[in-house]
Amino acid sequence: MPRALITGASGFAGRHLARTLAAEGNWEIIGLSARPHPVGPELHHHLVCDLLNAELTRRTLTQWKPDVIFHLAAVSYVPHSYADPAGTLVNNAVGEINILEAARHLEPPPVVLIVSSSDVYGLVHPEELPITEQQPFRPISPYGVSKIAQDMIGLQYYLSYHLPVVRVRPFTHIGPGQSERFAIANFARQIAQAEAGQAPPVLLVGNLDVERDLLDVRDVVRAYRLVADVRYAGEVYNIARGESWSLREVVDQLLAMATVPMTVRDDPARLRPIDVPVLRGDATALRAATGWAPTIPFAQTLRDILDYWRQVVRGQRGASTV
Repeated sequence: MPRALITGASGFAGRHLARTLAAEGNWEIIGLSARPHPVGPELHHHLVCDLLNAELTRRTLTQWKPDVIFHLAAVSYVPHSYADPAGTLVNNAVGEINILEAARHLEPPPVVLIVSSSDVYGLVHPEELPITEQQPFRPISPYGVSKIAQDMIGLQYYLSYHLPVVRVRPFTHIGPGQSERFAIANFARQIAQAEAGQAPPVLLVGNLDVERDLLDVRDVVRAYRLVADVRYAGEVYNIARGESWSLREVVDQLLAMATVPMTVRDDPARLRPIDVPVLRGDATALRAATGWAPTIPFAQTLRDILDYWRQVVRGQRGASTV
């Protein structure tokens, strides 16, 4: 039975990836998290391992000898990166280096999937849409810089050591279980609280005019699974729908699903220092290599997010904090 190791296993995408692998029924799944955290039954083993500790990371990989490493662990909240740019860069770059250093000394070496981000592209001009993997990097956040570092470190280990590294650049992914720190999850939580009478029927929002290529996290982790194969070593793939929605359209759809009328109000505290007006990706390379395509309708994703937060608000489940 092949052994998969997921870093960031208690995170949003990590939990969904573990469920995807478990559904296949033929994986031994090991999850790594920086701190003790509740996880689902999909993990056969859940280990606490601070990836900034090089020796502990080396010992962990040497003991478990994974066949595939899905490296998802990272500081992922963009506003936090503005508050702590140095910490974001150190966490994301050094943690990955420690994983790759440990992996390259294993025999046989595991396939390592490096999860970069569409944030590496940063400032994109309208004539450059949709964004391909050849788009120049123009990061506008410390988080984007840290993901460029992860992306390029992965490439360097492939070129220098022939470690079978595959890189992916997912565009914005959303879904049930995402932390309320992120905009669409936060909108859904506010609506659920208003429906339950726990908050006034007012939806606080930031810049709703930005357009984003939005994917369901369950489609994204399915792409992770497909490309985590030695056949794709050295390659980099966008994971994108190829369509974009403004956050205003998202809010309109969520409000149409709400059971109470709500008023939308601007909240200056939710604005970022800079926003790229439109991001839309081109996943032609990924489709050509694997046949992947998103399968979950956008409206279904939004309904699942809203239903998740309705359950949280009613106390039927705990909310995610990552």
